[in-house]
Amino acid sequence: MRYLLIAWMVFFNSGCGVTTKQPALHDFGLVGSTAAQQDKKASVNVNAPTWLWDNRIRYRLLYSSPSQVRFYGLDRWIASPPELFEQLLAFNSNLPDYAFVIRLQDFEQQFDAPDRARVILRFSVEAYSGNNHKIATQEFYLQQSTKTPDASGAIIGFTDLAHQANERIYDWAANKLSDRQQ
Repeated sequence: MRYLLIAWMVFFNSGCGVTTKQPALHDFGLVGSTAAQQDKKASVNVNAPTWLWDNRIRYRLLYSSPSQVRFYGLDRWIASPPELFEQLLAFNSNLPDYAFVIRLQDFEQQFDAPDRARVILRFSVEAYSGNNHKIATQEFYLQQSTKTPDASGAIIGFTDLAHQANERIYDWAANKLSDRQQ
């Protein structure tokens, strides 16, 4: 009996019976990187508060503890949200030839109830001319309900919001800055 117990302990402690699940890594989807886009890469710099410079996917339970920030354990971003956002925006070859500074302020999933969540993205954009003169500023606040109230819903929602933000920045820049380029 003693040998059976020792054999059983060796078998399970050797890792044969236990597997540790590694976090899945996510990004905002494929960013176009054709040769033409690499030649015309917009000048974009994303700044963010210290707490947004890690790769954890954060959420808040507004209905029970609105001041507590939580993180998903088995899903993470492949890089920090500011880095992913900067990469997405830098390859927007349609942006006018200005330098853009993005100030990312909010990037989290918020649960209004256990079965109802939304993702929010709040940021400002500053456009600078070639001589480093600020020529325009705009605030943006985007939110959308998630398809599912979980990590998967957050990832899909954030990906959608990041692409919407890209389009909104382009529209704003095209309308606000087009007069200055002529």
